[in-house]
Amino acid sequence: MKILMVNKFLYPNGGSETYMLKLGEFLNMKGHEVQYFGMEHRNRCVGNAVDVYTSDVNYRDGSIWKSFINPFKVIYSNEARKKMRLVLENFQPQVVHLNNFNYQLTPSILLEIKRYIKRSGENIKVIYTAHDYQLLCPNHMFYNPTLHCTCEKCIGEHYFNCVKGKCIHKSFVKSLVGMAEALFWKYKNAYRYIDTIICCSEFMKKMMDRNSNFKTKTLVMHNFIEVIHSANNDKNDYILYFGRFSEEKGIKTLVNVCRTLPDIPFVFAGSGDLEKEIEGVANIKNVGFKTGIELEQLISEARFSVYPSEWYENCPFSVMESQAYGTPVLGADIGGIPELIQAGKTGELFESGSQKDLRSKVLKLWNNKELMQEYALNCHDIVFDTIGQYAEKLMNIYEGKEERT
Repeated sequence: MKILMVNKFLYPNGGSETYMLKLGEFLNMKGHEVQYFGMEHRNRCVGNAVDVYTSDVNYRDGSIWKSFINPFKVIYSNEARKKMRLVLENFQPQVVHLNNFNYQLTPSILLEIKRYIKRSGENIKVIYTAHDYQLLCPNHMFYNPTLHCTCEKCIGEHYFNCVKGKCIHKSFVKSLVGMAEALFWKYKNAYRYIDTIICCSEFMKKMMDRNSNFKTKTLVMHNFIEVIHSANNDKNDYILYFGRFSEEKGIKTLVNVCRTLPDIPFVFAGSGDLEKEIEGVANIKNVGFKTGIELEQLISEARFSVYPSEWYENCPFSVMESQAYGTPVLGADIGGIPELIQAGKTGELFESGSQKDLRSKVLKLWNNKELMQEYALNCHDIVFDTIGQYAEKLMNIYEGKEERT
């Protein structure tokens, strides 16, 4: 089967890229022909036969939004349409699998895909894996960064709330453009060209189904994981947080709790805007961003890991990875996190954003080594889809054989 993977970043940049690259590599290994379309970048590691990609743009750089023309490129990209056309005509895929495409590639590529299908007469499946809530919320997170809280006001296509809340980078201008983008594609109704929306959690499906246009298209498939249980079951005396150091990840709440527990050692592995919040806290050791064997060792040797998120997480790899390495997780009861943790068996849940509940649960787990040993053993019994099992389900979707509930 010929599969075109589409994502704005074509290099390891986050969870969606990890998903796309590993999946594409596996499908290629199984004999399918996989090509990729997205932005050009010095770190790009995959591509397509005609070597065509859109220009590299970074909309987190505030300066780019000062020009008059760039906000229109956020909404509609003629460049992306033309280059997508070249790739489609050359590769002639049977499946176009979309991942993150808004703002950089823009939904204009959907118009080009539909145009190609109509002209070619081919029955091409258009699949979208929803890694966030972009189709429902202009800032893609259901999170107000100004008020530091979850927000669902844009559900029902009430996108002006994005401007009122300055929900995109706390900027009125960026939020205005985000609202305009959402309204424009609502008017164009481009998302109707998507055949199937893969939701990586039941929670995400529930949110997506609140839009009647998506309800008949959604199905749930939790992310796959390479389950490699650590041979070393010995635990060291520290609690681990690994991930991005940002507000919505609950870093401030966690750091405040760490300060009240000076006798408990914490290890933070990651990077982000709130790194200064961590500095100077005596019982926090910041080891920086880690990958590979170093990260595996940190995870497998932790007494337990903590995932204190304060936004609607979908299916975080960090929670799955911890348990795969035999490390229990103390996670916030928000979004898709509770779907991954068997509370009282492989970890515990606490009220998201509550310092009191987080502190109480940290103490409960830290002071009960026998319970932690039991939870760690239970983690080895968890069964997540391997990439092979996930790919088998995905092929049913590609071939139109999926079952929906």
